[in-house]
Amino acid sequence: MKTKLAEVFSTFFGVGLFPVGPGTIASLITVFIYKFFLYSLNWPLYLLITILLTAAGIYTSTVYAKALNLKDPGKVVIDEVAGQLVALFLLPAEWKILLSSFLLFRLFDIIKPLGVKKLEDLPWGWGIMADDLATGMAVNLLMHLVIFSFKIK
Repeated sequence: MKTKLAEVFSTFFGVGLFPVGPGTIASLITVFIYKFFLYSLNWPLYLLITILLTAAGIYTSTVYAKALNLKDPGKVVIDEVAGQLVALFLLPAEWKILLSSFLLFRLFDIIKPLGVKKLEDLPWGWGIMADDLATGMAVNLLMHLVIFSFKIK
């Protein structure tokens, strides 16, 4: 039962089971959830939700990865959800900004700049989640810098 619940959560309710691009799909769904539900929350509540989701993601991805005997199963996409939530933190819910955040997050998640790949060496769920959280932070900082520099609304 514990493993089944871990599978459900760590695959983001089955999104990770999609045969093509499950991480991309999970990130895109997260953008829509942000746009239509999370954007209107005050930032402390948004941050609390992100922290709780991350903690649950660390635990459930550890349980599920161990059950599969894989270090970082491709089916686990809760890391993309948490990372995308970090990338979107305090960004305006305008489509051009959301799309830019999504594309940058996916690009950075693939190329793993600035030594982010090293974070994958952390044990189990910590390694699964950490690289995406760091990627999300980098994207968020970059997006805020661009918005501030060009006064984008």
